[in-house]
Amino acid sequence: MVNFPDETASQERCAVVRLALTDFRCYAHLRLDADARPAVLTGANGAGKTNLLEAISFLAPGRGLRRARMQDVTRSDAPVDESPGALRWGVASTLEAAGGAVEVGTGFASVGDGDDGGRRVVRINGMNTRSQSALSEILAVVWLVPDMDRLFMDSAGRRRRFLDRLVAGFDPAHTTRLNEYEQAMRERTRLLRDDRAGFRAADAGWIAALEQRMAESGIAVAAARRDFVNRLGAACKLTAGPFPAAGITLVGDAEGWLDHGAALEAEDRFRAALADSRTADREIGRALTGPHRSDIQVVHLAKNCPAAVCSTGEQKALLISIVLAHARLVALDRGASPLLLMDEIVAHLDAERRAALFDEICAIGAQAWMTGTDQELFEQFGDRAQYFRVDNANVQTV
Repeated sequence: MVNFPDETASQERCAVVRLALTDFRCYAHLRLDADARPAVLTGANGAGKTNLLEAISFLAPGRGLRRARMQDVTRSDAPVDESPGALRWGVASTLEAAGGAVEVGTGFASVGDGDDGGRRVVRINGMNTRSQSALSEILAVVWLVPDMDRLFMDSAGRRRRFLDRLVAGFDPAHTTRLNEYEQAMRERTRLLRDDRAGFRAADAGWIAALEQRMAESGIAVAAARRDFVNRLGAACKLTAGPFPAAGITLVGDAEGWLDHGAALEAEDRFRAALADSRTADREIGRALTGPHRSDIQVVHLAKNCPAAVCSTGEQKALLISIVLAHARLVALDRGASPLLLMDEIVAHLDAERRAALFDEICAIGAQAWMTGTDQELFEQFGDRAQYFRVDNANVQTV
């Protein structure tokens, strides 16, 4: 377990106490009432357990734990209403938070221009929000799914997304900074591509302005990641028990500039690098330098071994160790523990690690939504958790 001050366990938790789904994946309609304890969902494969976790993951900004297109989430045989504002699918929830109950809803609304036309909508306490990033101010959501078991051997992009999800849970403004950077980068790339294709000549002044925006927001993104990784690395080194301590290093040009100078100097170097690489970026169709190319390197500290060459079981244990350390940091910094979504997390853990995981979740005070096919694997939770049976998109309290 991660050893932090005892005050962590007494922190408030942010918990889903009501969940309602409409035309979401296999669920035509669902209303689920819960309390703030960890929730265990058991049932056969294909029963709808992961779909429930995915629905909860949309209470955070982004495309959910499956990174699905919004229109693909709609129940396959749901009637399509293309009138502007009509919801294709919806997720409504009541959250139990430190300041009282919060009503959070999200969905995919038609815009009236065809089958795929639509936009994500978010409502908080009955009011529409201008941006999904408002969700980050309400709660932090982190997930572990089987598809992440190979995270340390997968692409750098997947590791960056994992890192940015952790950073956003710790620093809600990170999502906004990241969106600003990516928007400026996409627009610069489009201008350079249009110039190469002969559609229109690139406006050097416009491109320079976009590079300035990229430098400012990009270095802010890199600095937030760097600060968080430093804190997370220290927390991971305090790990004890059956989950191994992880060493974490952030690697990239932007991080290197911050290591050797102030943020303003790093912005100047980034802006100059972008200007110098315009020709190459124009030819290849993307920016070759920046925080969008950074990566994290994780090491099993006890073995001094890169995570990528550790066994499958060790890699899973390292991931759990990192997520638990992050949950502790969030609880201490924000005053409320994050919401944890863990799909089939115990399937390949031995009894010692299962017990340690359950104990740590309870010590943090987090509401974890966990799935599995066998309820007996969760028996060490006892009455510290609540249990639901999922069968063909029907959910019953056990």
